[in-house]
Amino acid sequence: MPSLRQIRYFLSVADLGGFTPAAAALHVAQPALSRQIAQLEEELGFALLRREPRGVSLTEAGALFRQRVGGLEEELRSAAEDARRLHRGEGGVLRLLHSSSTPLAGPLLAALQDFTRDQPRVRVDVDRLSSEQQQEAVAQGRADLGLARLPLLRQEGGIEIRPLPEERLWAALPAGHALAGASVLALGDLADECFVFAVHRERGGLARRVTDLCLARGFAPRLAPVTSRKTAMLNLVAAGFGIAVVPAAMASLATPGVHFVPLADADALARAALLLPPRPSALAAAFADALQRRWSA
Repeated sequence: MPSLRQIRYFLSVADLGGFTPAAAALHVAQPALSRQIAQLEEELGFALLRREPRGVSLTEAGALFRQRVGGLEEELRSAAEDARRLHRGEGGVLRLLHSSSTPLAGPLLAALQDFTRDQPRVRVDVDRLSSEQQQEAVAQGRADLGLARLPLLRQEGGIEIRPLPEERLWAALPAGHALAGASVLALGDLADECFVFAVHRERGGLARRVTDLCLARGFAPRLAPVTSRKTAMLNLVAAGFGIAVVPAAMASLATPGVHFVPLADADALARAALLLPPRPSALAAAFADALQRRWSA
């Protein structure tokens, strides 16, 4: 395999048209330069240069080789600089996961705006995944960090769970619902309503948090004819299938046909958390800080 030094020497000879000017420009002895070019040609198996009385010219193969490797040194410099920026957290790709109950709105969206403004060379790849599955993805290195909804029924070893400040829960009601005109509600007011989400037996998250709060008040949420654990639940509310209880981040979504009313119960709160690997990258650490600032604002 040709060395970078041999390629640099070859390009200098080709650009300057001879060994003498190239040796002077490279600050090497001409015999040493000639040996390096000869070794390069031997390794490649073909001649790159025609030695002529007044310098050199490129063979056809040499011209093609020069064309292909001409930008190699610059690419290597660029790669080194990009890697250096990545190490410092100033460049690269950040792979971010979020759950459906921590939507691209409110503090998450604001944190993304702050982060990309401060890190203009960074691209953020955002994907949605359930809170439980996020842990596995972060632990296996398929994502850099996650934004999950507590509680988590099972915890992946080594993952740091960094809770964020609690959010007020809101009732999401069809626009024409009898309770939609209230300025505030209690969870007990919803005991006779149908809920458009159901608890997954192997997952925690928003549905489990709301169900636990309802059970503490002596009732289990009745299931609507159609349910969803995704942000699409708000579309089901708008269509009149039932109601939902959502955190402030979801209540900030502009959903036609849905009216949001805050819940007054002191414990009607939900909490999200950042999921980080044992040794987060500089980018992951920087974004986690940005999100914590926005979430606490």
